[in-house]
Amino acid sequence: MEGENLTSTWEFLLLGLSEDSEIKPVLFGVFLSIYLITVLGNLLIILAVVSDPHLHTPMYFFLCNLSLADIGFSSTTMPKMLLNIQTRNKSITYTGCLIQVSFFFFFGCLDSLLLSVMAYDRLVAICYPLHYAVIMHPRLCVFLSVVSLSISVLDSQLHFLVVSHLTFCKVVKIRHFFCDPSQLLNHACSKTSNNKIFIYIFGLIFGGIPVSGILYSYRRILSAILSISSKGGKRKAFSTCGTHLCVVCLFYGTAFGAYFSSAASNSPRKSAVAAVMYTIVTPMLNPFIYSLRNRDIKWALWKISSRRL
Repeated sequence: MEGENLTSTWEFLLLGLSEDSEIKPVLFGVFLSIYLITVLGNLLIILAVVSDPHLHTPMYFFLCNLSLADIGFSSTTMPKMLLNIQTRNKSITYTGCLIQVSFFFFFGCLDSLLLSVMAYDRLVAICYPLHYAVIMHPRLCVFLSVVSLSISVLDSQLHFLVVSHLTFCKVVKIRHFFCDPSQLLNHACSKTSNNKIFIYIFGLIFGGIPVSGILYSYRRILSAILSISSKGGKRKAFSTCGTHLCVVCLFYGTAFGAYFSSAASNSPRKSAVAAVMYTIVTPMLNPFIYSLRNRDIKWALWKISSRRL
């Protein structure tokens, strides 16, 4: 352990998506564009909601929180990845790696919880439309946001503790663009069986609860829509949750796809490529889904642009 213990040298190596020097300028241009689009798109959603009094409703309040979470989720991994590509410096400090793990799980869990809260908001809007304003009171919206933040902090700190207790006995070359906990566990020289069990338990609890909430909400929503006799009423009811359903399918579809592809393949590089979908692509696409499928957002953005002109 002498000389090579990274808990003493505090440094890891992120090998990224490719070590081909000819591809790196292309990767830098592509991911820089994606990151700028992600930040700008989500900031425009927030600006549209804040500037238009008609959008000061629970649904758009949660949408603003989701946009902030998406910006944070992308900013956890992409700036460091872009810096590594541009400077050809693959190192990240031990402290930086722990911070990245902590923020990765914080924003990932927050995304999941906010989608669950937004599903509940759609349930109330469709199943109890006459009582919507009473149930979804501003105090309840703030409470749900605070609870989501608190649970996300707990999730991130639990993963932080699990990873921080690992011991590394050699230079850790992570074949990923961020400090992936599964690869950190594989490179640890200490026993990791308990750590893996804890991570699986945390994933089951903090991932299973939001998924269960979403499934329950949409089961109730589907029952309510099917009970409507007119086709126009069904179409109108479905349109109120169609956008949120698209985002849910995109987020969990890419996340589960990345998980199963990494489980089926022993190649860390393929796992890294699969992780690009839910960590980078999904936060970029969310603003497009909400702006293209939502007339209120499009109208607010048009007013902002016409006011600037």
